[in-house]
Amino acid sequence: MTSLRKIFASALVAAATVKATGINDFSCESSSNPVVLLHGLGATYYEDLNYLQYWLQSEGYCTYSLTYGAYEGFPFVGGLKAIDESALEIAAYIKEVVEKTGKSKVNLVGHSEGAFQSLYVPKFEGVSNLIDRIVAIAPPTHSTTFAGIYELAYVLGNLTREVVADVLDTVGCAACNDLGPDGPAVERLNDGTPIAQPGNNITIIASKYDELVTPPTTAFIDEDGVQNVWVQTYCPLDPVGHIGEAYDLNVWNLVKNALDDTPNRKFTCLIGSPGK
Repeated sequence: MTSLRKIFASALVAAATVKATGINDFSCESSSNPVVLLHGLGATYYEDLNYLQYWLQSEGYCTYSLTYGAYEGFPFVGGLKAIDESALEIAAYIKEVVEKTGKSKVNLVGHSEGAFQSLYVPKFEGVSNLIDRIVAIAPPTHSTTFAGIYELAYVLGNLTREVVADVLDTVGCAACNDLGPDGPAVERLNDGTPIAQPGNNITIIASKYDELVTPPTTAFIDEDGVQNVWVQTYCPLDPVGHIGEAYDLNVWNLVKNALDDTPNRKFTCLIGSPGK
């Protein structure tokens, strides 16, 4: 379950805190590109990929993140605005990170809607030249049944189902429409021109047991410059589901492999917990 994954992830992060820095620490120094993390639907910069972020810091990366797509007055639920609106925020943030760190490029790591944005922003927002590596965890890349799309908003973060439901009722969820079956953003991303932009190296990580991005193969991209990775190819006994991928140490190691361009690096697999 997600709660068990969070407990385990929290223990890992606690063990690494002596090496980790704060979130969005622009004084951080690393030989690697800055890593910008993009959360999923209904989450925030401090809830969803925050555990992965601290783990990456302990591995020597400087990491940065923002809450995108949140409506004014509802700062605790992100990713609700239309994909195009959120993409503008993300592109501006990428430029800010490049400027403040003095680096020429960043790497992107996204989960779920954030993974979709990691593909969408470089293609449409004129920042592909500022991006080196992209690691997209469970993106709804293509038109998909996207089973239980509203569940993404309910189970991510530390908010109750009632609170998120109230937010969706009050301000709406344009992203839900954008990412649903034949959604406008999905159709635009798949407009017949390449998703992978020149100079961008993309890794898609997906689980065969993803219960929300369905079928799971919809995440993958059949293009040059794209590496499609099943979690179970490396860790056959890991039954991780969609939400759990943000908290799964096996996934974290696959992210590190992609960022380091070491796809054959071996690591010890954990069995993990099933489903969410």
